[in-house]
Amino acid sequence: MSNSLLVEQCKLNNQKAQMQLYKQYCDGMFIVAQRYMKDTAAAEDALQEAFIKAFRKIDQFKGDVTFGAWLKRIVINSCLDSIKARKLEVEPLHEEAIHIADDESDWQVSDETTIEEVKSAIDKLPNNYKVVVKLFLMEGYDHQEISEVLGISESASRTNLHRGKLQLKETLKHLRYGTGY
Repeated sequence: MSNSLLVEQCKLNNQKAQMQLYKQYCDGMFIVAQRYMKDTAAAEDALQEAFIKAFRKIDQFKGDVTFGAWLKRIVINSCLDSIKARKLEVEPLHEEAIHIADDESDWQVSDETTIEEVKSAIDKLPNNYKVVVKLFLMEGYDHQEISEVLGISESASRTNLHRGKLQLKETLKHLRYGTGY
């Protein structure tokens, strides 16, 4: 059965179609949830909430993007909502002292650096940098989307990305030269 037919069946509250869509997308969406949540149980909870929201609001799915892309956005928002609910403390940004990074093409990592090393370095960033870096580099969100999702200004998004990338570069540089871990 095609995704569009499954979605139409889900709009009619067909539980078998819901289960089939769940089985089709749960593994991939779990990986997305794990990027944001610190432990497996929290990722599972966020994923479950995302599927519940998706099936409740499936009438809002218009087909202008793939179902997977629509669901992925719900999963990411569920993770972010969960993080916010834990009263995430972020470093305050003083708008008058913000340096806005205009050029984002300066992002380079040594060829010997593995994906796991980069992911590990991202996970060690302060939470406000980590979330923006993940949304920008891993999910492909732009600063306008990040500002809307996180409820921050676009300049704060740019600044958090810039600062996060600087910390990532430093961490990865130390790793290469043996001065890190």
